[in-house]
Amino acid sequence: MHSLIAVKIKFLPHSGSGENGLEYATADSAGVDLKAWMPESEISIAPGQRYPFPAGVALEITEPSVAGFVFSRSGLGTRQGLVVSQGVGVIDPDYRGEIMVSLLNTSGEQRTVSRGQRIAQLVFMPWFRARFEEVQELSQTSRGAGGFGHSGE
Repeated sequence: MHSLIAVKIKFLPHSGSGENGLEYATADSAGVDLKAWMPESEISIAPGQRYPFPAGVALEITEPSVAGFVFSRSGLGTRQGLVVSQGVGVIDPDYRGEIMVSLLNTSGEQRTVSRGQRIAQLVFMPWFRARFEEVQELSQTSRGAGGFGHSGE
């Protein structure tokens, strides 16, 4: 059984006249698909370019310790080279505007996104704020300050 939180959703007028229902694809899907709801029927993205797609929804996450995280869809990224341009988008619990998904074309070819196409997935996860404590020294570990590649391949 999955933990549930209440999330209020507002479908915006340009979001496909009822076609934009947010649903989980399977009983065990972690993310719900977001769709592209731009005014045009299609948008082409050149190699190396990005485009901010409106998702046609605004949310109210009612749990203050939970945020929405926008991830790339694995199939779209693997087959088309279209990925969320900033890596992961964060929807803070106090944000009430439209969710925008900026896609980056990492392929060597022009790619086209159609209105209503599934372009990203939204996952709700807990987050923590840090209480910073300035110190002169940090505790020692076996890794220490070893950086990229320090622990092997």
